[in-house]
Amino acid sequence: MTDESSSASHLSDASTTTKGTTITGGYTMTSSSSLGTELYFYLAVVVIGVIGTAANALILYALVASEQHKKHVLIVNQNALDLYGCIFLIITYSVKLCNVHLTGWLGYWLCKLLFTDNILWWGVLGSIINLAIIAIERYLKVVHAQWSNIKLRSWQIYSAMAFAWIGAIVYINTLCFLTSTVINGVCYTMILKTDYNIFLHFLAITIYVIILLIFMSLYS
Repeated sequence: MTDESSSASHLSDASTTTKGTTITGGYTMTSSSSLGTELYFYLAVVVIGVIGTAANALILYALVASEQHKKHVLIVNQNALDLYGCIFLIITYSVKLCNVHLTGWLGYWLCKLLFTDNILWWGVLGSIINLAIIAIERYLKVVHAQWSNIKLRSWQIYSAMAFAWIGAIVYINTLCFLTSTVINGVCYTMILKTDYNIFLHFLAITIYVIILLIFMSLYS
């Protein structure tokens, strides 16, 4: 973690390229008239997270109780990712509602992991990747049934499930840690330095565009 002077220098360099979003204690720094609206928005997000957590937990319970979880491991992984995302949706926005002043190591990690929605997006992006994997697996079983029965193995499915988690964590961590910093108790997010632009755009293309192409090709 850099000290405040180096963080200020980092922010100064970044401002020449792309403006960042300033978040202090969870609230985006705006006029007082819009603060109430943002507060209600955060509360609504927490409620959505509670509903999503209950729904996904119920689906997982139904899969296990009916002993279908061994037959549909990718669906189980999908619900696990969605459940994870809903739980951290509640945690992230509950912490943002507390209006915490970010100082020291705790403030640094709160900014990097929660106020940037870092941990939350592990589940969101992992869910997108897993959906693409499900689409590929279903396509192979329907269109190339004989080939998939011979070639498709359990270890390949489990490896794909692990990739959905690991790939999402690596990508989101890279994005959030390179584009956020804490200065005087304030979390600044989406600060892009010129050196990072090509790298981050490359990651965006390889993740989002490729997944979009997978869906378009399989469902067209």
